[in-house]
Amino acid sequence: MFTGFLVSTLIDLSFSEFFDHDLDFGSYHRLILQLEVRYKMLGNGVVGILSESVNKWERRVPLTPSHCARLLHSGREKTGVARIVVQPSTKRIHHDSLYEDVGCEISDDLSECGLILGIKQPKLDMILPDRAYTFFSHTHKAQKENMPLLDKILAERVSLYDYELIVGDHGKRLLAFGKYAGRAGIIDFFRGLGQRYLSLGYSTPFLSLGASYMYPSLAAAKAAVISVGEEIASQGLPPGICPLVFVFTGSGNVSLGAQEIFKLLPHTFVEPSRLPELFGKGRNLDSPTRTSKRVFQVYGCVVTSQDMVEHKDPSKIFDNADYYAHPEHYNPIFHEKVGPYASAIVNCMYWEKRFPRLLSTRQLQDLMRKGCPLVGISDITCDIGGSIEFVNETTSIDLPFSRYDPLTDSYHHDMEGNGIICSAVDILPTEFAKEASQHFGDNLSQFVGSLASTADVTKLPVHLKRACIAHRGALTSLYEYIPRMRNSDTEDISDNLANGHSNKKYTVLVSLSGHLFDRFLINEALDIIEAAGGSFHLVKCQVGQSTSAKSYSELEVDADDREVLDQIIDSLTSIANPSENHGIISQEMNKISLKVGKCQETGVKTELDTKRRKSVLILGAGRVCQPAAELLASIGSSSSRQWYKTCLETDSEEQEDVHVIVGSLYPKDAEEIIQGIPNAMAVELDVTDYGSLCEYISQVEVVISLLPPSCHVVVANVCIELKKHLVTASYVDKSMSMLDEKAKNAGITILGEMGLDPGIDHMMAMKMINQAHVRKGTIKSFTSYCGGLPSPAAANNPLAYKFSWNPAGAIRAGRNPATYKSRDETVHVNGDDLYDSAVRFRIPELPAFALECLPNRNSLTYGELYGIGHEASTIFRGTLRYEGMTACFSEIMATLARIGLFIAEAHPLLEHESRPTFRTFLCELLKIDTEAMDEAVIGEEITERIVKLGHCKERGAAVKASKTIMFLGLHEQTEIPASCHSAFAVTCHRMEERLAYSSTEQDMVLLHHEVVVDFPGSQHTEHHTATLLEFGKAKNGKMISAMALTVGVPVAIGALLLLVNKITTRGVLRPIQPEVYVPALGILQAYGFILMEKTE
Repeated sequence: MFTGFLVSTLIDLSFSEFFDHDLDFGSYHRLILQLEVRYKMLGNGVVGILSESVNKWERRVPLTPSHCARLLHSGREKTGVARIVVQPSTKRIHHDSLYEDVGCEISDDLSECGLILGIKQPKLDMILPDRAYTFFSHTHKAQKENMPLLDKILAERVSLYDYELIVGDHGKRLLAFGKYAGRAGIIDFFRGLGQRYLSLGYSTPFLSLGASYMYPSLAAAKAAVISVGEEIASQGLPPGICPLVFVFTGSGNVSLGAQEIFKLLPHTFVEPSRLPELFGKGRNLDSPTRTSKRVFQVYGCVVTSQDMVEHKDPSKIFDNADYYAHPEHYNPIFHEKVGPYASAIVNCMYWEKRFPRLLSTRQLQDLMRKGCPLVGISDITCDIGGSIEFVNETTSIDLPFSRYDPLTDSYHHDMEGNGIICSAVDILPTEFAKEASQHFGDNLSQFVGSLASTADVTKLPVHLKRACIAHRGALTSLYEYIPRMRNSDTEDISDNLANGHSNKKYTVLVSLSGHLFDRFLINEALDIIEAAGGSFHLVKCQVGQSTSAKSYSELEVDADDREVLDQIIDSLTSIANPSENHGIISQEMNKISLKVGKCQETGVKTELDTKRRKSVLILGAGRVCQPAAELLASIGSSSSRQWYKTCLETDSEEQEDVHVIVGSLYPKDAEEIIQGIPNAMAVELDVTDYGSLCEYISQVEVVISLLPPSCHVVVANVCIELKKHLVTASYVDKSMSMLDEKAKNAGITILGEMGLDPGIDHMMAMKMINQAHVRKGTIKSFTSYCGGLPSPAAANNPLAYKFSWNPAGAIRAGRNPATYKSRDETVHVNGDDLYDSAVRFRIPELPAFALECLPNRNSLTYGELYGIGHEASTIFRGTLRYEGMTACFSEIMATLARIGLFIAEAHPLLEHESRPTFRTFLCELLKIDTEAMDEAVIGEEITERIVKLGHCKERGAAVKASKTIMFLGLHEQTEIPASCHSAFAVTCHRMEERLAYSSTEQDMVLLHHEVVVDFPGSQHTEHHTATLLEFGKAKNGKMISAMALTVGVPVAIGALLLLVNKITTRGVLRPIQPEVYVPALGILQAYGFILMEKTE
C-alpha cells in the first residue's frame, strides 16, 4: 500500500524533488516521511474554519456552532469529521466560546487540518500547503484579479473546492446567499429613501427604519418593516411622492428576497403596461402627474426582458430565446415604458455587456429633465458600470449611498442636493450574518463529511467532484481551460492581430453563448479546436454570474487548411445542437448558441487584423488636443460602438479604426498628449516646413488644426493641394473664406468654427431656428449666452474667475466694442464701457447660478449667419460671469481698467534695468507715496485712493477692487519680472500666477440660448431654451478642463463626420447645415454632454 502511495505521490507531486537531488539514505527517508505527511493530510477528518480577513464587515461563517455540534457529536464514522479547529475571531457573528462549548478547538494554527473552510478567499499567506480549501474563490472563469490566488493554490499543492460550483442535477447552486442579499438590500434602501425624502422636504415612515445590520435578527428587521407598513396604512404617504412605485428586475433568489420584504408593506403589484394608469389615463408619458391625495400603500412592478427591450423590426414580437442569442437585434425601451413611472428601482438582474443596458446615463438625464419621479436605485447585483451605467462605484455597509446628479454628471457622498441616491454594496448578506450563516451551513454540513474524509477526489459524489478546481496542486480536467484562457489574453491577441502576427492561413470569428463555464462546455469547444489541429485566441469573454445566466465568448479560430477549419465549425455545430435523447432541461443547459463569421485568408485579409484604418492628423498639442485625440482613437473600440451606430445611423457591425497622428513643434508635448491613447503616435512637425507638412498631410484623410488662427491658411492651402479635408475650431475669417472656391474645386471640405463658441453655439441655435421655420414660425427674439467659468467650488477668489489659458485674451475680449439689436433698436457699446454695461442674468432651470452678462462683440452678424436678421427684433450674444454679494466680475474688472492696469503701452517705470516692485508700480498708478504707506492698513489705503481718484462711485465697489488687487499680490514688495514692460503685462503675469486652477479644481462651461417664436394666424408664442452645462473631468489623476472638452470633442466629431462621409458639401463651411449639426449634436449627447432643451 505504501509503495503505491509513494509511486503515485512522486509522480503527482514531487518528481523533481526526488530525482533532481543526489540523496543519501537519511535524506531519502526524510523525504519519504514528508511525502507521507502530505498524503495523510487530505481526508484526515480534521476540519478548520478560517477567520475572515478580507472585509471588516464579513461576520458570516461557513458552519455555525450548532452545525459543528451535529458533525462532532454524531461520530466520525457517520459524519467523517473527527475534529474541528476554529481560528479565533472577535468579529465573527458567533463567539469563540460557543464553538468551544460544542467541542471545537480554538487555535490560530490550522496545520493539522486536512480541510479548511472559509467564506471569502483568505490572504495568500494564510494558505497552507497540501490541504483542501473550500470558499468562494472566483477563479473558475479565469478572472484576472484572482489569478494570483490560483497560482498560490497550485504552488502549494492545494486542493480547491468552490462553493459556487456545487450544483445540483437541476442546474441550480446548492450553496448561496442570494435571498439574504435581496432582503438586506431593500431594507437598507427603505432607510435611504426615508433620509432622501426628508432632504427633499417629505417626512415618511421609512425614516424610522434602521440598516439591516442594526437589528439582532431578520425577524426583528421584518417587524420593523411591518411597523413602517402599519404607519403607511394608517397615516398614508405625502401626496407629493405618490404613487410610490418600486420597480424590481430579475427573477432569481435576490429579487425574490427583496420582494419578500417589500410585501410586508401595504402594497399592490402592477403590470408594467398598467403603470400609466397610476398617473392618470391619457396623461403625457413624458411627464407623469402626481396624485393630490395621500396614498395608503406602495406599488410594486416586476419587469422582465420583454419590458426592457423590443425587436428592431416592428413586425417581430419579442422572443426570449432569440433575445439571448441575438441581443444586437433589440432596442432598449425600459426608459420609455417603465422608467417614467419609477420612484425606486431595485436591480437584481444579471447583465452582460452584449445586452442593452437597463438604464444608461443619457436616458436618465432625459428622464429627469422630463420630471421623472425617480429618487433612488438599489443595485443589489453591485454590477459597477453595468446594466445601470451611472452606478460607477461600490458603496459600503457603513456608507451605503452615493448621490448622482445627472444635471452635472457628478457624484457626491451625501443625501443633499439634486439627483438620485444609489446603493451598490457587494457584501449585503453579512448584514444578516446569523441567519445567512445558518442557511448556508444547513446545506454545507451535508457535504463537509465527504470533503473532510476523502483523499481521492474521484471517489466524491459527482456534484462535489465537479466543484474541485484543483487537486494536489494540479487543475482537474474540467478546469484545464483556465490556463488556455489566461494564455489567450484579450490584450495580447489584440496586439498580435493589429500587427498581423497570425501564423495560420485561415481564420474565422466564432461567437459562443450558453452555459459555457458552469456546464464546462467551453472545454468541449476548445478540445474540438485543438484536436483538429487548429488554434484559438480569445477576443471577448463575458461570464455569467449565476447558474441561470449564460456566458458569452468570442474566439478567433485559426487553421492552416480550409478543410480543417470547416471540420472545426461542423464539430462546434454538433455541440450547439445536443442530442434529443436528453431531457428538455438537460438539453437547454447543455446547449451552445453558435454564430460563425466569414472565413478569411490571413495573408489577404482578416476580419480583425487588416481592416482599413483611416488616419487623422492633429496639428498642435495644447490642452484641446487630448480630448480630440481620445475620441478619434476610440473609434472601433467597444466603448464607441453603441453611439457610433446610433448617431451615425449605420447598421454595419464594423467600425473602422482611426489612427491619430499628433504633430507639434515640441515633440515632448505631443508624446504627453498620446500617453495611454491607443492608435495614436506623436511626431515633431513644424508647419513652416512645407516639405514636412506635405509629408504628414499626404498620409491622412482629415487634418485638424488647433494652431493659432494665423497658421490655418498655410495648412488649408496644403490640404487643398493634396485634396485632404480640414477642420478647425477658429472663426472663419476673410482669408479662410477666400479659399471656398479652391476647396470646392479640390473636392474637399474646410469645416471651421467647430468648437464651443463658435461651434456648439451654432449647432444648438440652428437646430432651434430651423425647427421653428419648418413649422412656419417667425423668430422674434434670439439671445445667446456663453461663459467659461470656474465650477462653484473653484470660484474661490474675489473675481470668482480663473484662467485655463493665458489671461491676455480674456482681458482683451473685455475691451472689445459690442453691437446688438434690442426690440428693433441697434445698440453700440464702446470697449471702454463694456464692463459697465454688464447686467444681472439668471437661468430658471439653474437657479443656483448667480450670473451677469456682458455683450459679446457684434451680434448682428449672427442674424445674417442664421438667416434671422430680417425677422428678429432682438439679437443678442453675451458673455457670462459670476455675480454675487462679495464678487462682481465686471464691476471689479471695470475698476482695474480705470486704474490703468490694462494699458498695453510700455510704462516708463518698467523700461529701466533696475526693476521696481509690484507695490512701487501700484503706488505709481494710484499716485500714492510709497514711503507713507502703512503696512497694517494697506487695504484701506488702496480703497480710499480708488474712491478719491474717481475710479469707483461707491465705496463697496472700491473695497472689492482693493481685495482683488491684494489677492493678486500687486501690493507685494517683490520685483516685477524683466519680461513685463506694461501695466497689462504686469496684470497678466499676476493673474496667470494667482488665478490659475489647481490640479484638482474643475472649470465649467455654460451655454444658454433663448428663442421666442411667433406663429402666423394666431396669438400663439413659444419660448424655446437650450442649455449646455459641462464640468471638467478627472481622468488618470489629471483634470481635463471643460473648455478643452467642449472645443476638442466637437472638432474631433467634425473630423469623424468627414471620415464617414456624413458631410458631403464641399468648400468652406460652418456647422450650421443639418448634415453637420444633426449628427454632431447626437454624438455630443451620446458622448456624455448634457444638452437640455425646453419649450413653453
